Amino acid sequence: MKTKLKPFLNLFLFAFLCTSTSTLISAQDTNKYDPEANLKDLGITLPEASNPVANYVNAVRVGNLVFLAGKGPKKADGAYITGKLGADLTVEQGYEAARVAGINQLAVLKAELGNLNKVKRLVKVLGMVNATPDFTNQPEVINGYSDLMVEVFGERGKHARAAVGMGSLPRGIAVEVEMIVEVFEE
Repeated sequence: MKTKLKPFLNLFLFAFLCTSTSTLISAQDTNKYDPEANLKDLGITLPEASNPVANYVNAVRVGNLVFLAGKGPKKADGAYITGKLGADLTVEQGYEAARVAGINQLAVLKAELGNLNKVKRLVKVLGMVNATPDFTNQPEVINGYSDLMVEVFGERGKHARAAVGMGSLPRGIAVEVEMIVEVFEE
């Protein structure tokens, strides 16, 4: 009897472990989850979401997932942070560029959803760093983006991520970051 039940118990345990992370997140005290208030506490005012610069859209929603197009480090004055990591910019300057890209990405997400409190969790981030071939600190640069997301969304802001070096990025920008977000069902 025990050997016949073992496969079912293993399957049950596997299913439980696969859903435990999202169960823990959904079980969080929703009164404490307020990305909009966190932005205010951080002193961040989101800019207007910028229009795409080519033939694409800023966001595509498929079910409960929102796929955000890549955004770069466009500052409040409209200028981009440009340059190559490993030649023109330090890791610290790259970190700041990634943070600025994150603020721009949050503006797009808010424009798409109306309110950042609709975000259930961040799923995946792809950070691209304009870098020299010998530059190897892409993760430290993209931490500027990831750290911001955790500051704004708390545990729900933790995400899977890739941080990669590129030979060039559009218009010479220092970083470009795209993201996939899960939202609450409406």
